[in-house]
Amino acid sequence: MKIRQLAAATGIVVSGAITLSAPAQAFSFTTNYTQALSGNLASKGDIMLDSVTLENGKTINDFTLINSANILSNDIYTGSNSGAASADIGDLATTGISLEALTDEAGKIVMNNLNLNNIIDTEDKGKFVLDLKFEQAVDNILLWERGQNSRLDIQALDANNNVIGNMLHLNSRDWDYAGFDINTKEIGSAQKVGSIGVSMADLGLTTQYISALRVSSNGKSYNGPDFKVLGSVADIPEPSMLLGLGAVVAGLAARRRKSAEAAA
Repeated sequence: MKIRQLAAATGIVVSGAITLSAPAQAFSFTTNYTQALSGNLASKGDIMLDSVTLENGKTINDFTLINSANILSNDIYTGSNSGAASADIGDLATTGISLEALTDEAGKIVMNNLNLNNIIDTEDKGKFVLDLKFEQAVDNILLWERGQNSRLDIQALDANNNVIGNMLHLNSRDWDYAGFDINTKEIGSAQKVGSIGVSMADLGLTTQYISALRVSSNGKSYNGPDFKVLGSVADIPEPSMLLGLGAVVAGLAARRRKSAEAAA
């Protein structure tokens, strides 16, 4: 499986996905974070992710961020509450970016930091489709959504940016409260933040990791998802380790052939 995973990462294996009749259940986790400000100002400042703790007690602090964002479609911003996805940040936050007319670069910056108070904000009726590429392969997707009142679609991408597996429909009303609120430039008061984890099985995949993800909102019924996404680093062996393993396997095969010839 590890050899197949590395091949997929380099584009040799295009897809290892199957379509499931019903998606698996997404998982819960606890968000461990550090707030730069305290008291009534806490929701307006930087809220830096330290780690997450899974339901089995395992703590993950090895994250991979987004290093490329590609806007496939995004309702155009013409002022006021128009447009769809934009870059939003806490009123007093210093890590990240704020930009109404979202660009690829701005989308990357938002997702390339651990500040949970720097998010993609979506207008209530807005539609968008974004392709996000991770710095490294990930084995779990971690998401946060401000307001816990929106929907978001996600689907895995292969090495050629083709969608694979199942499109997963997420409703943040069913997510767990992450333990903190945020107050960003595009809203007038603090709102609760929800969290959820998504595994490869949830995405309908047989592979154990992916390197890219498509996220989208389909307009009014989605109620403007305001989100942050990152991944946990997948455990993939180094190429040198695989070469060493290959040499060992080849050596064992040669010995077996010699033994078989001698016996004959």
